[in-house]
Amino acid sequence: MRDVLGRRMTLNGNEIYFEESGTGSTWVVFESGSGAGRTLWDPVVPLLGDTARTVAYDRAGRGRSGRPAEPQTIDDMAATLVALVQALAPERVILVGHSMGGLIVRRAAETLAPAGLVLIDPTPENAPNYDNWAPTVRKTDRILAVQQALSHFPPLMRLLTSSYGRKFPADSYATMLAEDFTSAGLTTTRHEITAVAAAIDEFRRRPPEPPKSGVIVISAIHAARYQARNLDLMREYQRRYAAQVGAQYEDAVSEHIIPAERPEQVAAAVRRLIDAEASQEQ
Repeated sequence: MRDVLGRRMTLNGNEIYFEESGTGSTWVVFESGSGAGRTLWDPVVPLLGDTARTVAYDRAGRGRSGRPAEPQTIDDMAATLVALVQALAPERVILVGHSMGGLIVRRAAETLAPAGLVLIDPTPENAPNYDNWAPTVRKTDRILAVQQALSHFPPLMRLLTSSYGRKFPADSYATMLAEDFTSAGLTTTRHEITAVAAAIDEFRRRPPEPPKSGVIVISAIHAARYQARNLDLMREYQRRYAAQVGAQYEDAVSEHIIPAERPEQVAAAVRRLIDAEASQEQ
């Protein structure tokens, strides 16, 4: 397994584990999607080491972070992200969120006023496929419950998660198997799916304030078979969000896990925001 030196900090009553690397006055803090921890960003982090200081972390209940007393809401997760950034006190920060992580960083940005946001195949809460999402949530939870029961049999989990094994470096995938694709990790994933369902209604009632910084939205043009039915709808509402906030919108020749399939594109988006911020200061 990967062996990267990290550290822990107690934030909002939870012990949070995070890893730092790189150099520079701009910090880039990564927020993973549902079911993923800090290792999601392993393909991206090395590409930014000469440009920025990067921070990848495990949310409460994930990976090496402590277990929360109660399941976390999206607002709870955003509050932890805010506390982490404030504790690190960077000169400037860019937030990068994948999938569900897009909801988290958008809410956190209301408080943090970051120098930029990169939203990677973000969850578009206004898409009509979320109008009656409860049956999908129940079906997903049943699937995850079965995976949780099978998690005690490593060969089966390797089979079920083989797509991650193909997309990620071997040491990253081994860490995912040991931390995320476990009974405890899948419990947290089930809680996160429920949190997203609740956040959809909350974000529709009380949408986050539009970011006051540069935003880049990266949208996957391919989908796994179970996601294909809603692909065009999701992309359309990602595009609408980008237009609404004046963001740059770009396609990724990838399925949903863009950080693994197109890490160079993610890193390039971050670099553009860093360069834009630097040019404004001159």
